[in-house]
Amino acid sequence: MATIAHGLFCFEVLSASLEKRDHLSLCRVEDLWVRFQLREHDTLEGASHNDTRGLNDDPELQHGDEIMSELDDDHEELSSDDEEPESAEPAAKPSALQLPSISRLQAPSPSSASASSTPSSASASSSRLRLDDSSSRTSSSTSFFSFGRRSQQPSPVVRDDQYPLFVTWNTISGRGHKTLRGCIGTFEPQELSSGLKNYALTAAFDDTRFAPIHASELSSLATHITLLHTFTPCAHPLDWSLGKHGLRISFTHHGRRLGATYLPDVAVEQGWTKEETVISLMRKAGWTGRTREWRTVGNLRAVRYEGKGADCRWNSWREWRDWVDRIGEGRRTGK
Repeated sequence: MATIAHGLFCFEVLSASLEKRDHLSLCRVEDLWVRFQLREHDTLEGASHNDTRGLNDDPELQHGDEIMSELDDDHEELSSDDEEPESAEPAAKPSALQLPSISRLQAPSPSSASASSTPSSASASSSRLRLDDSSSRTSSSTSFFSFGRRSQQPSPVVRDDQYPLFVTWNTISGRGHKTLRGCIGTFEPQELSSGLKNYALTAAFDDTRFAPIHASELSSLATHITLLHTFTPCAHPLDWSLGKHGLRISFTHHGRRLGATYLPDVAVEQGWTKEETVISLMRKAGWTGRTREWRTVGNLRAVRYEGKGADCRWNSWREWRDWVDRIGEGRRTGK
């Protein structure tokens, strides 16, 4: 599952590239992110302790404690009187002194708020698979569209430390509107450190739909990281679930083999049905036929997959990175 630390690392790599400096390693980012979160927790705990200590210093509240103590003593003396006649009416139990209620407000850290309040990138609808040699050859042993005798063994085989992945860059307007700025990924399992670095930079600088990201844009950026898993050949192009699966299709058109993919959150964000999603994917891949004829396209095959994403905005990275610099860890680029 993708994490906020993965997003921080992508920002670290992009910023370092633009600033012509070395970047912190993924391992280092993850460690420092944990320490930063603990620091935020300790700050909240300290504030709570100070609030309680201040109440203990309040003379009125101390007087209230004294009253409670005296009432408790009186109650204890009465209850311990063994010679009290049985016919005597029980003493009225003293009412508890009502003290001001104390509440501790725990504001979410900017990073956690970011993760929970920022929706999966709507602009991922334009997610584009980088067509390199390793992923575009239909004859490859890892091809997702080889539905012959290997169809019961969906690929790729993902190790615990390797994932197919996508990195998305969006710009965020003053009103919070997202606009796609770059998105490229791979279905070939990647070691996370090198994979996130390579595709963070590729999505930022080499997505041919956009000009390369400039340093002046950093403060308006947000990134969305998606790690993919559970690849399964579909029995037919609509054999998948909205909101759960991403979809990759392949088909033949005018003698050429074409293909495209949408990440799991795209169809729901766009409000598409499954059929509309497939047609949109076919258009994206380069199909120019009539909409009602999409089912007649030659050799149309699909693979569904799942993916868990995480979001990170520039201000979250900036706050974390400023803290890293303050504690003197900013120049330690190794593990």
